[in-house]
Formats: sequence, structure tokens, C-alpha cells
Amino acid sequence: MADDAPASPLTPLAWQGGWRDGCLVLLDQALLPAHEQRLARNTSAQVVADIQRLAVRGAPLLGLAGAYGLVLAQREALAEGGSPAAQQAGFERRAAALAHARPTAVNLPRAVAAARDATHALAHDGAARAQALLAWAQALERQEREACAAIARHGAQALGSARRVLTHCNAGALVTPGWGTALAPLYLLHRRGEAVEAWADETRPLLQGLRLTAWELTRAGIPCTVVAEGAAPGLMRQGRIQAAIVGADRICRNGDVVNKVGTYGVALACRAHGLPFLVAAPRSTFDPAMASGEAVVIEERAGDGDRYLLPGTRPQGVATCEPAFDVTPAALVSAYITELGSHGPGDLPEALFAPL
Repeated sequence: MADDAPASPLTPLAWQGGWRDGCLVLLDQALLPAHEQRLARNTSAQVVADIQRLAVRGAPLLGLAGAYGLVLAQREALAEGGSPAAQQAGFERRAAALAHARPTAVNLPRAVAAARDATHALAHDGAARAQALLAWAQALERQEREACAAIARHGAQALGSARRVLTHCNAGALVTPGWGTALAPLYLLHRRGEAVEAWADETRPLLQGLRLTAWELTRAGIPCTVVAEGAAPGLMRQGRIQAAIVGADRICRNGDVVNKVGTYGVALACRAHGLPFLVAAPRSTFDPAMASGEAVVIEERAGDGDRYLLPGTRPQGVATCEPAFDVTPAALVSAYITELGSHGPGDLPEALFAPL
């Protein structure tokens, strides 16, 4: 297989058919690794629900789900009939629901807004707009796949001689139409025959590192060891981890990185031990409207508290704090790995913030 633009081996998302009779097929990531179940979605409300319950997740994949969800939204508005103005109102209502299904990952609202704006001139012709929305989503999918391939190449170079690499949460083939963002360099090095060893933080409270990263890397034949977040700094001190690479849900104008809760701790540990801390993300994750991480809304998932603890161990009446993300200051980032290359803090090219 060529190094450039390989498709994902897992196919976490696929559109099947045309705009009139097609559906969005999603791999239900909430059930992994125990069950590989695919969901055929025919309404935008189903896509919103899948996003909210984390059946579809990961910043680039959320953007794609939103873009394809707009095709369903336009089809539903057309089926409702009525005047063009009424159909437009129905479409806008559904588009807003998709854009706001989750607040933190910027790829979702950016994709929805960009697709909506790119096809607005066809608002008077619902069928033509649905076809244009489908073409736009498919183009974004190709763009994201190509971005993964470029990130793989630039990331492999940025890792230098480091081959024992820590990652946090899941930013691989499950969250893109390609080989992923943070995991893409590891896939590429493995395909080149190099001995790569991944260390995956278990990533509480939903255990994406344990359930998803370890599952997909092991499936690909890449050695992967799961470690509790609290153990990673000690492993760095022992020299067993040589670098860390993570994905991102949003990168602000000043380079602040919003990612899964616990990422900030990884960055601090890397700085303390003189190790590279790399952030891999496509330009769809860069937010031109957010000056810094201070203004980002951080999701807190009520009801996740017991996931941090062994069942039955929380004393009655003890509260928990359940943030799903945190902000890593740009000063802690060694390099940003994008489809445009490797960039240092304070050296992010304006093209990363250009419209999709």
C-alpha cells in the first residue's frame, strides 16, 4: 500500500447511496471493543443522538458526521413540503441541532457552517442543494483522508528516533476516514517495518485509550501497552517513554490545545522530563474565531463520576468533578503536526485557519 492517502482500515463512517435514498452508516464506538455494530442513519436527529452518546466521536469524524447529517436534514426538509421558505426554516433548524450537538470539538460546527454557507445559493431548490451538500461532504472526506496521510509523514519525521511513544485518548483510524492524526505516524512507521511501541493512557472516565486505542493498534499489529495516567510520568523518568503525541478537539489562534481531559498533565510531564510533546491535527481542528483556550466551553458530563472510581467505592454524598476536556497552553507544545507540515508554537501558518 502506498504511503499517500490510505483509507481507514476500520471505516468508522460511510455514506451509502445517493442523496434521495442514501444513508449514513456509522460504527457504534460506544460498544467497542466488545461489539462491532454498524448503524444505518436516515435522519439528522439520529445523527445528533449518536454524536451526543459518543457512538460517533473524535474531532475530524464529528465534522464529517455533521456534513453528511446536513444531507439528511435537507432531504427531511424537502419531504415536509410547503413553501421554499418553510423548507429552508426546517433545514436551518436541523442544521443548528447538528452544529450544537457537542460544544467542544470545533470540527463539527465548522463543517456544518461551511457546508451550509457553500450551498446557500441553492436554498430555493431543495433537490439541488441536497446534491451539492452530498458532494461537499464527500470532498471533505477526501480532504481529511489526505490530511491523515500528510500528518503521518510529517509526524514520523517529527518523532525523530523516538519509537516508544505515549498517546492519550484515541486519535487514530476510528476518528478519521484515514489512519488518524496522533496515531497516523505510528501506523506509517509500522508499515515501513520499524519497531514501534505505543503506550496508551487508559483515559478516564470513558477509557478511550484502553477500549479504542489499544484495540485498533493491536488489531493492526502494533505493540500497545495500556497505562494509568498517573503512571506515565514515572515511565518517562525511567526512559521507557521517549515522546508523546496526541490529537486535539480544538486549537486556538494562540496555539492553546483543547483535548481530552488529562492531556495537560501529559504535556507537563513531558516538559519536566525534556521529552517532545507533539499535537497532531488537520486544519479543520484549528479555530479561527477562538483567541485562546480561556474562552472555550469545556464539557462536563453529569453522571460520569462513578466511572472514575471502582464500583461501590464512592462514599455517599461525596461530589465528583467530571470535565471531559482540558486546555494545554501553547508554551508546552513542542510541535503541531498538520497536513501543511510541522510547526512550532507561535509559528502557526495563517493557512491553518483558512475557511474549509
